[in-house]
Amino acid sequence: MNRLKGILHLVRNFLFNSVNKEFLIFLFFLALSGIFWLIMTMNQTYEKELKIPVHIVNMPKNVVLTSDETDTIKATVRDKGWMLLMYMYGNALYPVSVNFNTYSKNNGYGAVSASELQRMLYMQMSASSKITGIKPDKVEFFYNYGSSKRVPIRWRGNVVPEELYFISHVDYLPDSINVYASKEKLDSITYINTEYLNLSNLRDSLAVNCRLQKIRGVKLVPERIKVIFYTDVLTEESMNDIPIVGINMPEGKVLRTFPAKVSVRFVTGVSQFRNLRPQDFTVVVDYNEIARNPSDKCKLYLKAVPQGITRATLETDLVDYLIEEQ
Repeated sequence: MNRLKGILHLVRNFLFNSVNKEFLIFLFFLALSGIFWLIMTMNQTYEKELKIPVHIVNMPKNVVLTSDETDTIKATVRDKGWMLLMYMYGNALYPVSVNFNTYSKNNGYGAVSASELQRMLYMQMSASSKITGIKPDKVEFFYNYGSSKRVPIRWRGNVVPEELYFISHVDYLPDSINVYASKEKLDSITYINTEYLNLSNLRDSLAVNCRLQKIRGVKLVPERIKVIFYTDVLTEESMNDIPIVGINMPEGKVLRTFPAKVSVRFVTGVSQFRNLRPQDFTVVVDYNEIARNPSDKCKLYLKAVPQGITRATLETDLVDYLIEEQ
C-alpha cells in the first residue's frame, strides 16, 4: 500500500511540476481544437456508397430459391458526415427485407425495381438523407417448387504437372451434385464445371477444395466439392502380341493375317503400364477397304486404346493377309 502511494506521489509530481503543466495545457488545447475540427468536418455534406444486404423473406415451404438468398445493393447516399458514420458503423441502417409474395411473378421469377428498393431504404433513413443512386437497377430472384436433377462434375482451368509427369486421372468428391432450376434450364444442363483452377508444377497427387461455377437462376447443392488430381511418371513403352481382328467380314469368310499379332508403342504412366494387357488394345482390318482396293497387303488400324494412353502407334501398319471361305 505504501509502495502504491509512493508511485502515485511520483506521478503527481511529474505531471504537475512547472514544465509538465505547460505540456498538459498544450495537450488540452490540442485536443480541444481537434474536437472543433471534427465537429466542423462531420457537419459538412458528403456522398458515400453504402452496401446493404437484401433478404428474400416469407417464402412458402414448398418453394426452393434457386438464386442467392441474400443479395447486396450499393446505394450512394448524401448527408452530413455524422449521419453517414451512423449508417456505416452504427445500427441506423438494417438489411432490406423483400416479401416473396409481393414481388414473385408466379413463374419462377421475381424482381424488385430500384425505385422500390429506394422507398424501402428511405423508410429507415433520416429525413436529411438523399439517395443519389442505386446499383444494380433491380434485384432479381429465381425459384421453383423442388424440381431438380443430379449431374456430374467437370474441372476446368489450367492444371500443368512437372516435366515428365502427367495427370493420370481425376476424382471428384462428390462426383455429382443436385441442381435446382427451371425446367428449361434443367433440360439444358448436362454437367457442372468447377471454378477456374490454375495449378502448376504438380508432382504428387493434389486435393483441391473448390467452388462450382455459378449459373444465373440455378441452385447447386453442394456449392463446394473436392477435386483430386493424381499424377504419374511418363514412360515410353510397347505392348506385344495384340491380336488383329477383321471387321465388316461377310458371313462365311475368315480373315487371316501374317503375322496374326502386332506391337504398339505408346506413352503412359509407370503405374498404369503395370496393369495393361494386350486385350486392352484393338487393332483391326476393314474388309470393305480390302474389297474396294485389292492388294497383297492390308492396312491395320489402331481402333481403341485404354484411357491414359497417348501417342499410340503401330510398329507396322501393313501386313500380308488371306481370306478363307469357311
